[in-house]
Amino acid sequence: MRRTVTLITGANGEVGHGLIRQLRAQENPPDIVVMDLRSMDVEIQPYVYQCIVGDILDENLLANLSSEYDIAVIYHLAALLSTHSEFRPEVAHRVNVRGTLNLLQLAVEQAEWRGSPVKFIFPSSVAVYGMPDLETKASVPPVHEDPYLNPTTMYGCNKLYCEHLGRYYTSHYRQLAANPGTNGVDFRSLRFPGLISATTMPSGGTSDYAPEMLHAAADNKPYESFVRPDTTMPFMAMPDGIRALIELADAPRENLTRAVYNLTSFSLSAEQIADRVAAAFPNVKISYNPSQGRQNIVDSWPADIDDSAARRDWGWQPKYDADRAFNEYLIPTIRRKYAGKVV
Repeated sequence: MRRTVTLITGANGEVGHGLIRQLRAQENPPDIVVMDLRSMDVEIQPYVYQCIVGDILDENLLANLSSEYDIAVIYHLAALLSTHSEFRPEVAHRVNVRGTLNLLQLAVEQAEWRGSPVKFIFPSSVAVYGMPDLETKASVPPVHEDPYLNPTTMYGCNKLYCEHLGRYYTSHYRQLAANPGTNGVDFRSLRFPGLISATTMPSGGTSDYAPEMLHAAADNKPYESFVRPDTTMPFMAMPDGIRALIELADAPRENLTRAVYNLTSFSLSAEQIADRVAAAFPNVKISYNPSQGRQNIVDSWPADIDDSAARRDWGWQPKYDADRAFNEYLIPTIRRKYAGKVV
C-alpha cells in the first residue's frame, strides 16, 4: 500500500512553513511531502515526512512521486512572483503555467489510482484584475470575482489562466471522450490580496511598500515609498492567509458554489499605512517617489474586493482587521526584531 500524503509545492517560504505547522497541529495530521528548489529549512524538517529538492517542471520527478505516494491533497504554492515575473516573463510563464499544468495532470493520475477526488488548493492573486483607469477604481464598489479580469502583468495573466485550467480539469476535462465522466480533480482557489508578514523581510514585491515602511521605521531608517500616498489596495495579515488555505481545503464540496474565491481583510492607502507607522515610530521619515512601472501595476488592482462568496460558502472571516493586524501582529513583532540592534 502506498502511503497517503498531502503534497505541498514551493513549501520553503513563509506560507509553506506556516501551512505545514498548522496542518501538523491538527487532531489527525496528514503525512506531508514537500517539493521546493531548495532544501527545507532545518527547523521545519521534523514536521515533514519527505523533503524533495526538485522542480515542478521536471515531469520525470513528478512521475516518480506519483508512483510512490497516494496523494490526497495538493497545495500548489510554487510560483515565480509578481515583480520577478516582469523581469523574466517567459520563465514566469513556464513556471507558473506549465508547472501548474504538470501538477493538475498529477492530480488526474492520482484520482484514477485512488478512485476518489484529489483536492487541488491553488493560491491566486488580486493581480488577476485590471482596472481600466483610476476614476473607475475610485468609483466602483468592492469588486467581486467576475468583472475587470484584464491583468496587466505576466503574473496576473498566469494566475488567471491557471484559475481557468483548474475549472477545466474539474468540470470539462476531455469532454469529447466517449465516456468523459469525471476525472476526480477538486480544484479550489482563493485570490489573495497583498499579504503582509511581520517575520519575513520584504523582497521587492509590488505590494511590499507596506511592510517596507514598517521595517524601515523599526530600523530607524528613512523610507521612500515607490507609490503615491493615495494608492489604495486590499491587504491581509499573513496568519489569516495561511488559515484560509486550510479552511478552504476543509470546506464540504457541496457548500462550494465557485472554483475561485476572493479573500480580503482590510483596504488602506499608502498614506494611511504611513500614519499608522508614524504613530508607532514617531521619528520615522517617510517620503514618496513613485516608480512608474510599479505604480501602474498597483493602480490596475481594485481598491477593495468583495469576498462575500467565501464568507457565505465556507464561513471565511478574517481574524485580523487593520487595527489588530498593525497593533497586535505587525508592529510588536517587527519592533521586537529590531529592539536589540545598535543604531
